[in-house]
Amino acid sequence: MLTIIGCGNLNRSDDAVGVLIAQRLQQYLAQYPLPDVQVYDCGTAGMEVMFQARGSKKLIIIDASSTDSEPGAIFKVPGKELEALPEPSYNLHDFRWDHALAAGRKIFKEDFPEEVTVYLIEAENFDFGLELSSVVQHSADLVFEEITAIIKQSKE
Repeated sequence: MLTIIGCGNLNRSDDAVGVLIAQRLQQYLAQYPLPDVQVYDCGTAGMEVMFQARGSKKLIIIDASSTDSEPGAIFKVPGKELEALPEPSYNLHDFRWDHALAAGRKIFKEDFPEEVTVYLIEAENFDFGLELSSVVQHSADLVFEEITAIIKQSKE
C-alpha cells in the first residue's frame, strides 16, 4: 500500500501546497483508480498523519517549507532525516507530521511505513490568502507529475 498525505493550511497562500497537490491526486485516482494507493488531505493535523500512514508499506508526505531557500525550491527528503519526537505539550496543534513519523514508528512498530519520502516546496508567501504564488504553483505541478509517475510505477 502506498499512502500519500498532503499537509498545510488552505487559508495561508503557499502553505496550502501539500493539500492542493493531495486534492489533485485524489481527482487523478478517481479517474484512474488503484486499490493499493490512497491519498489523504490531513491539513494541519499531525495526529491524523500518524493514523492514516499506519499499515502502509510506503508513505509520501507533501508540505510547504520555510527555510530561506529560493521560493519554489523542491526538496525530496527521506523521512528518517526529518522525524522528531515532540516536546511534551497539551496542545495537539504542536503535534506536526514530523512528530507523527517518529511517534508512529514508535507506537505502531512494523505496522508503520519503513519507506518515507517527504516533498517540501519552499513557500514565497504565508499570508492569508487562497491562491498559490506562481513560482510555488509551478513547483506544485512538477511534484504532482513526479508523484503520478510513482503511482503509475506502483501498479506495475
